[in-house]
Amino acid sequence: MPARTDDLGRGVRAGLADRLAVSALTTASDRAPEAGRWLDEERRRPFTSALVPLEELADPGGWRFAPGSGNLAHRSGRFFTVEGMHVTTDRGPVPEWWQPVLVQRDIAILGVIAKEFDGVLHFLLQAKMEPGNADMVQLSPTVQATPSNYGQVHRGRRSHYVEYFTGAARGRVLVDVLQSEQGAWFHLKRNRNVVVEVFEDVPVHDGFRWLTLGQIGRLLRRRNVINMDARTVLGCLLGAAGAGWPPGPSSSGGEAGRPRALHSMTDVLSWLTVRKCEDRTTARLVPLDSLPGWRRTGGRIAPSDGAGDFSIVGVRVRAPTREVTGWEQPLLAPHGQGLAALVLRRIDGTPHALVRAEALPGYRDTVELGPTVRFMPHAHADAPPESRPPFLDYVLDARERARYDVVLSEEGGRFWRAETRYLVLEADDDFPVRVPADFAWVTIEQLRALQRHSYQLGIEARTLLFCLAVP
Repeated sequence: MPARTDDLGRGVRAGLADRLAVSALTTASDRAPEAGRWLDEERRRPFTSALVPLEELADPGGWRFAPGSGNLAHRSGRFFTVEGMHVTTDRGPVPEWWQPVLVQRDIAILGVIAKEFDGVLHFLLQAKMEPGNADMVQLSPTVQATPSNYGQVHRGRRSHYVEYFTGAARGRVLVDVLQSEQGAWFHLKRNRNVVVEVFEDVPVHDGFRWLTLGQIGRLLRRRNVINMDARTVLGCLLGAAGAGWPPGPSSSGGEAGRPRALHSMTDVLSWLTVRKCEDRTTARLVPLDSLPGWRRTGGRIAPSDGAGDFSIVGVRVRAPTREVTGWEQPLLAPHGQGLAALVLRRIDGTPHALVRAEALPGYRDTVELGPTVRFMPHAHADAPPESRPPFLDYVLDARERARYDVVLSEEGGRFWRAETRYLVLEADDDFPVRVPADFAWVTIEQLRALQRHSYQLGIEARTLLFCLAVP
């Protein structure tokens, strides 16, 4: 068994931080000299993904509405299902609701191969087509596949490089951790986020390139280029680097040059544990055809009133570079662009992030840390100020203080054109230090430490941390 990240010695961990720093400062490499141009070329391939009625997924796609429940499932019994969910909660203005939800029991591998070239750590990414991607092709991990995919349930060709993350060890594991996905849209979904450093020659297949962290950071400033899975895996890797990341001198006069935190790590963990224990959110799966307020109409499953946050749609796909070159499947289609905003503030000279202990019905552990604000813009458009989420109006009015502001896609294999505006804001010193009970000021270093463990940070918080970490 390869050594797990937590088994690596302090010297190795410190060395990883230094190597990541060198990679982050390297913005050009002869392994992918024109990374942006290469991606543009990949996007010119003849990919298509078109909306079709859900009823057309049965033949030849193999999807059907199950008798008795109406759940949308594949005839193989694998991949994922669309089922119903009944939620009750003591948080927020809505105490109870019903909705469709994606159920995927398979634990997907989100794996990146790392290798050093000329003293600089590079990462093997794929220009991957996903049916729901905005701009169709985005940069993904080396391997982004469920057991149904790499087990060839679809009867297509085997995923490239999966052998580096299954079976006998092929390198040194730098990070390996289970993490959640969107708790509002998935039920108990989790993925394996893993980076393996190799020391042997690795064949570079068509559609793959070695990129430095600096090159990835530059592409992260472009809309819909670095996909959600690459962001979470590389973000977990930076968390594995420990206190040595990000590099550079401390911004405060803390003991031994370490940042001075408003709350100790023990206090942060205790606060989060209390929020999890006090939460009363419950979620149970129910038949898809029993959902009040939803109906199957116009070839999709949609809210009866035409509003709501999302619908379930069908797509027909043609993708010559994928393991299977054509297929049909359902996707969750959000009604509009989301917003995930993180407010930063210096407290006693140390940068802190304002995070929220967010309860979402699909989380395995009920509550995970989310950004300061996460919402669908239309959801509170007409709400009076007293019922709007805390800090929402501040975020919407403070974009001139944006440190990072870009639109990025969510998982294109399960969502149709799901985009989120990721925003990091620098708050002034008059921004309150005292915050509501569900919020806490946590240092970036503390958040990275939490990211080394499962089910502590939600996917939006992990993305924002990664966006903060790279130049």
